Amino acid sequence: MKAYFHKVPISTQNSFSVRHERRANFGTIWHYHPELELHYVIRGEGVRLVGDNISNFSSNEIVLLGENLPHTWRCKEEYFQQNSELAVEAIVIQFLPDCLGRYLLGLPEAYLLPKLFEKAKNGLIVSGEAKEKLIPLMYAAVKATNLNRIIVLLSILKVLAETDESEAIATTYHAFAQSNESDTIRINKVCSYTLTNYKKEITLEEIASISNLSVTSFCRYFKFITKKTYYDFLIEIRISHACRLLIEDKLPTEVLCFECGFNNVSNFYRHFKKITKMTPLEYKRNYLSHNRKEFAAA
Repeated sequence: MKAYFHKVPISTQNSFSVRHERRANFGTIWHYHPELELHYVIRGEGVRLVGDNISNFSSNEIVLLGENLPHTWRCKEEYFQQNSELAVEAIVIQFLPDCLGRYLLGLPEAYLLPKLFEKAKNGLIVSGEAKEKLIPLMYAAVKATNLNRIIVLLSILKVLAETDESEAIATTYHAFAQSNESDTIRINKVCSYTLTNYKKEITLEEIASISNLSVTSFCRYFKFITKKTYYDFLIEIRISHACRLLIEDKLPTEVLCFECGFNNVSNFYRHFKKITKMTPLEYKRNYLSHNRKEFAAA
């Protein structure tokens, strides 16, 4: 999916960027940049789009994004409406691969770093002890100055490079080196409209008109850009919201499927199993079991 090129603001006095953000939302623009990004969600929840992956995100999540990997975090509308103007909070560290000097990556002691940066091209979600080690380091990075900034960044990279407690997010390498402004505007309109209206029926005529294309041209364009059909994309959005509702456990499955835009239960079950490789009940049990293990470990 083509994306908006984002120029990361880095002061001439610093070799990389560290921000502690408290905002109304994380924005909605699908974008990329040559800097790697370590993103720690302190507070917030919604849908995360990274490369070809559509998943839910929530508080206490740490994600590492590789260079030029398109991404966006879309906050859940209900969450935004129920919280204050500063509904989301995150610490974001952005850095070029050679920000600490081009020779660092060639040092024999640093052989794990190129491997980490290569894995990060698909995005990585960090869990377990590695995540617990990273959280205080990210807070420390916000306050660090001078040489301490470099020491903290190296400590963070050490944890990321040495851990096996990370999992790829995107299934294929989806980096971009350039973008067309009209494509950027068009694809962001499609994403924004879909994420806002996924609960109702969206016809191809309707979404094509949003893109200022004919139905035939839109289908060809969307498949070329995303490597999937628009309806595949729409179903993935709906299933991601169904997963969140299953975890919240406030509605029976036979009701929540309609809340996510499916017109019948059997259709919902079929698509859910195809995408998650589990039934809704298996997904809920798997989540609860994982949570119990994390709680016991803590």
